[in-house]
Amino acid sequence: MKLLGAVLILIAGTMIGFQQAARYADRPRQLRQLAHALQRLETEIGYGHTPLPEALERTANASAGPVASIFRETAEWLWKPEGHSFQECWERAVKANWIDTSMKGNEQSVMLRLGSTLGISDKEDQMKHLRMALTQLKAEEDAARDEQGKYEKMWKSLGALLAVLIIILML
Repeated sequence: MKLLGAVLILIAGTMIGFQQAARYADRPRQLRQLAHALQRLETEIGYGHTPLPEALERTANASAGPVASIFRETAEWLWKPEGHSFQECWERAVKANWIDTSMKGNEQSVMLRLGSTLGISDKEDQMKHLRMALTQLKAEEDAARDEQGKYEKMWKSLGALLAVLIIILML
């Protein structure tokens, strides 16, 4: 019975460590997806002269995962007849879908600041703000890659080692 319990604790501890490590691996990937989505949105606004709700839908269709959900939900709110501003729709979508991402608060604040500028100015100004957000997200992606290199392997080992420590304490 003790052996079965020890094996279960070891498996659980290792899985927790691998799950934490996966969050460090997901963050740079999701930041790249977000940057690509913003580049797509910039192209739709700047060169396609696409209305914002339609540009958001096209961006969502070209994206994946929780990043796509942010753009899709914003577009859905904009199409509703209640007459919400872009900023309200954007904030609602970012806050509702952010928990599904591996990204941190810095990235969320970049996205919320971007939402306060899109849809209220001319095309050139919107493109400028999109490029500025892309620059900030690129810096965050570099930091995320550094964190991944530092902490991913550590969490994989730490989960198993903590499980072994608990097993030793139990025996």
